[in-house]
Amino acid sequence: MQRQQRLLQTLTLAALGGLAAAPALAQQAGDWVLGAGWLHFSPRDSSKPLTVTSPVPSVVPGSGAGVSSADTLGLSAVYFVDPNWAVEGVFGVPPKFKLNGEGTLARVGQLGEARQWSPTILGKYYFGNGNDAFRPFVGVGGTYVWYSDVSLTSGLQGAVGGLAGRPPLSTVTSAKLDSSFAPVFNVGAAWQFDRHWGVSLSVSYIPLKTKATLTTTTATGLPLLTSEARLKLNPVVTYLSATYRF
Repeated sequence: MQRQQRLLQTLTLAALGGLAAAPALAQQAGDWVLGAGWLHFSPRDSSKPLTVTSPVPSVVPGSGAGVSSADTLGLSAVYFVDPNWAVEGVFGVPPKFKLNGEGTLARVGQLGEARQWSPTILGKYYFGNGNDAFRPFVGVGGTYVWYSDVSLTSGLQGAVGGLAGRPPLSTVTSAKLDSSFAPVFNVGAAWQFDRHWGVSLSVSYIPLKTKATLTTTTATGLPLLTSEARLKLNPVVTYLSATYRF
């Protein structure tokens, strides 16, 4: 009888121990997961020819532009609504992209550069259950993209000034990139080492396009020429982060 009681006590303690250990990795409603790491933007870009819109509409035949890849520091915050559903915000230091000439503009080389701001909100579904250390996920959401620190190289300044029929040094060209909303499609996996620390790797696709409007004036500010270039960026964004859960 005593042996059976001791066995029952042992089994009870083992069960309680298992219950205590189970939530060590468990993700549950109300959990926050903060992340920081490497964000890599790899555009799958294409462009339309540079088009003069004013004063006389025309197209610069064979002209094009390509956008370079960029790396930056990414920051993220995930809130678990329940063990499977979560909401994530992804931010980071705005990466700087370089715009390079292609086709008839290839001889110009780098056309300009700009910083891209693209805070992102995702709804995510984590497969498995909250006790799994390794959890694949899928997500969908949106981003609002705008640009700052837009600058043009002297090569492009001269090329556009030539379209206006003026010597390069007698004109000034400025550029503005349109802002836009874009959908975001996300897939990845998270690996939890212990109750707090883990890593996450995700890949996102953003169907994104923008329009660059170029305004050329004389050195005294008299308008001469307006032109535009339309770009499809469609970046694939890789995010590898170390995470900490509260």
